[in-house]
Amino acid sequence: MSTTFGDLLRTHRVRSALTQEELAAGSGVSVRAISDMERGRAKGPQRRTVEALARVLGLDGAELRELVDTAKAGRMRHQAPAAPWALPPDVPDLTGRAAELRRLEQVAGGGRATEVVVVHGPPGAGKTTLVVHAAYRLAERFPDGCLFVNLRGMDARPVPPGEVMHKVLRTLGIPEERIPAVEEERASLYRAELRGRSTALVLDNAADEAQVRPLLATGSSSLVLVTSRQTLGGLEVGARLALDVLSGAESVWLLGAIAGVERIYAEQADAERVAELCGRLPLALRIAGNRLASRPRWTVAHLAEQLGDEGRRLSALTSGDLRVRAAFLMSYQHLNERAALVFRRMSLAPGGDVTPSLVAVAAGIAEDAAEETLEELVDASLVEVSATAGRYVCHDLLRVFARERLAADESPAVLDEARWRTIDWLLREARSSARVFGPNGADGDRDHAATWLQRETGHWIGALRLAHAARRHRTVLDVATAMHWYSDQRGDGLLWHEVFRYGVDAARALGSRRDEAVQLNFVCWTLCVLLDQQDAALVVHEQAWAAAVDCGDLAEQAWALYYRSAIERRQGRLDEASAFAVRAVEGFEAAGDELSVQFALSNLGILLHLFGRYAESAEVHRKCVAFHRARVEDRPHDRETLAVNLLRLAANLIALRDWDSAREACEEALELARSTQARNSESDALFRLGAVLHGQGDGAGAVARLREAVEVVNPMRTTALVEMLGLLATVHDGLGETDQARSYRLRALDICTRSGTAATRAMSEDLRRALDAPAEVRTDGHA
Repeated sequence: MSTTFGDLLRTHRVRSALTQEELAAGSGVSVRAISDMERGRAKGPQRRTVEALARVLGLDGAELRELVDTAKAGRMRHQAPAAPWALPPDVPDLTGRAAELRRLEQVAGGGRATEVVVVHGPPGAGKTTLVVHAAYRLAERFPDGCLFVNLRGMDARPVPPGEVMHKVLRTLGIPEERIPAVEEERASLYRAELRGRSTALVLDNAADEAQVRPLLATGSSSLVLVTSRQTLGGLEVGARLALDVLSGAESVWLLGAIAGVERIYAEQADAERVAELCGRLPLALRIAGNRLASRPRWTVAHLAEQLGDEGRRLSALTSGDLRVRAAFLMSYQHLNERAALVFRRMSLAPGGDVTPSLVAVAAGIAEDAAEETLEELVDASLVEVSATAGRYVCHDLLRVFARERLAADESPAVLDEARWRTIDWLLREARSSARVFGPNGADGDRDHAATWLQRETGHWIGALRLAHAARRHRTVLDVATAMHWYSDQRGDGLLWHEVFRYGVDAARALGSRRDEAVQLNFVCWTLCVLLDQQDAALVVHEQAWAAAVDCGDLAEQAWALYYRSAIERRQGRLDEASAFAVRAVEGFEAAGDELSVQFALSNLGILLHLFGRYAESAEVHRKCVAFHRARVEDRPHDRETLAVNLLRLAANLIALRDWDSAREACEEALELARSTQARNSESDALFRLGAVLHGQGDGAGAVARLREAVEVVNPMRTTALVEMLGLLATVHDGLGETDQARSYRLRALDICTRSGTAATRAMSEDLRRALDAPAEVRTDGHA
C-alpha cells in the first residue's frame, strides 16, 4: 500500500521530536490543519504549506521532493470528483485585520458540527475581503469544498433562500434532475447533502435573518461565514465580528501597498491627510490608492487637495467600478422613510456624536421615536454607537453622503427651517445651561447643566459660529453673555476667546456700547488669564475702557481697571498693578456692586502676597471667605468663589508655615470644587494640598496629591501645570529620587518650550538652572 502524505508527515515529525503544536508554531500552519493532514482528512495540501512544514522539519533534497510529490499525488487522486471551489480571488494586501483573522481561526477550530460567524459593518469596511481571505487561509480544514454565494442583500430583489440552495447543490455536483422544485423538499436535500460534508460556506451580503436562517444546515466540522451591513441580531451564532475603520498607520500602509510604498512615504504627511479624508475606510482607501497608482504623475498632495473639498470628496473617491457613493446609496435606498429622514438630518448637527434629543429636534419627531430609529440605523451599519452611553455617531464619509442626500431629497425651504430649528434649540439650551452658573443660578440644575455644556461643546459652539455668520446678533450676544460665569472654571482659552469675540461683533452690530464694553472685558480676561497674551490683552483693555467710559457704566469701568491690574501684575509691574487694583475697588463701591467689590479686594490680597506681606494678604482673604461663606446657602454660585478665596488664603498660610490651617482650607476648597465640578479649583486645591504635605514632611502623601493635580489640571493652563511638575520634582529631590525629579523637570521644560508665553519663558530659566542644562537641552521623549 502506498504511503500517504499524512503517514509521511507524521514520520518526519516524530523523527524530529516535535509535537503538532511545535510544528504549527514554527510553520504558521494551524494545529487543526496538521492534525487533519496526519489523519488523512486533508490528503493533498498546497505546495506553499508543504514547504513551510518541510522548513521546520529540516527536510531538503530527496526528502523534500518526496514530501512535495506525495502531496501532489494526493491532490491528483482526489480531484475526481474535485472538491467544490467557488471563492472569488483573494486580496493579497489585506491590512489591519489580524485580530479578526485570529478570531475566525479560533472559531473554525471550535470542534462543533457547524460554526456560524456573522461579520457586519458599514459599507466599505471590507467585510467580503476579510471573509474571502479567511476562507483561503482555512481552506485545508474543509476538504469537501469552499463555497461562496452573493446573497445580494442590497439589491431590490435579494436572492431567495431556495435559489441559494439550488446553486449550492449544483456546485456540490448534484444533477439538475435530482433537485426538487418544491422548496421544502429542496431544503431537505440541501441539509442532507451538507450533513456529511466538511465545507466552508460564505454567505456574502445578507439582507436579513430570514434570508440566512434556512441556509444554516449542519455539517461535519463545517463553517458558515455571513457578511451583512445589518447586525443580524436575531441569528444564534458562534461569533460576531463588527468591522471598524483602520488605524491611521494601517491606512497609510494600505495606500502604500496599492500605490507604492516609496511614493506614499515620500509624502507621508499628505498620505496621512488622504487617509483621514477617506475616513480610514478600507473601500475609500483602496479607491484612493488605485487613483494614485493609475496616475503616476499625481502627487499625494494633489489627491489630498481634491479630497479636501467636501463637495467633491465622494466624486473623487471613484476608480473604475469602485465607488464609495454607490456603496452608501445601496444602504440608504433600503431605509424606510423615517430612518432615511433621521439619517439625513443627523448631518445638521454641527458637532460630532449626537443624542436622541438633538436628533429629534433636527428630524421634527418625538425623542423616543428618534432613539428607536437611531438603533435601526445602528443595525443597518449606517450609524455607530458612540463610546459615550446614549450617544450615536456617523462615519465622516457617511456624514458627507447624508449632506448630499439632504440637498437632493429635501426642498430648500424645509431644509432651512430644520437647520435653524436645530441651531436655535442648541443655543437656547446652551444659554439656559450657562445661566445656572451665574450668581442667581439654581443649585439642583448645576450637575446636569455642566454635563450638557461639556458634552455638547462641539454642537453649541458650531451653532454659535453659524449664527454669527448669519448675523443673528441678538442670539449670539445673549449666548456670549450667559457663558461668562460658566467660563470662569471650565473650557479653555481658545474656546472663550472665540465666544467673546463673537459677542463683541454682535454688540457692535447692535450698536450697544455697554454690551461692547462687557464683551471686550471678557476678551481681555481670556487673553490675560487663560492665554497669557498680555500685550494683546492690553490692547483690548484700552478698547473696553473707552467703551465703558462712553456709555457711563461704572461697573464696566471698574472691571476694565480690574483686568488692567491683572495685566500689570502678570508683567511684573506690581506698583502699577496695585494702583489699578485700588481704583477697581473704588469703582465697584461707587457702582454699588457689593459682590464685585469682593473680587477686587481679593485681587488686592494677591498683590499683598506678591509683596511678601503674607499676614496682611491672609487677613484680606479671611474677610472675603467670610463674605462668601455667608452667601453659599442662598447662592450656590458662591461655593465656587468661596473655594477660590480659600485657596488664596491657603497660599498665605503656607508661606507663613501654618500647615494645619492651610490644610484645613485646602481640604474645604477641594470638597467645594468637586461638589460644583469646578475643575480649575479642584486641581489648584490638590496642588496646594501637595505643598502642605511637603511642608509637613509627608513626601509620599505630597507626591500622591500632586500627581492627582497633574491628572486633573486643564492642559491649557500651562503655567499651573509647570508649577505642579516643578513641585513634584522638588518633593522627589527630598525623597532622594533624583531620576524622577529630573524626569518631571524635563517634562515641565518641554511644556515651557512649546508654550512660549512670558510666564513659561521665565519659568524655563529656573528649570534649566535646576537641571544644570544648557539652553539647547533636548526635552522630547521624557516623562
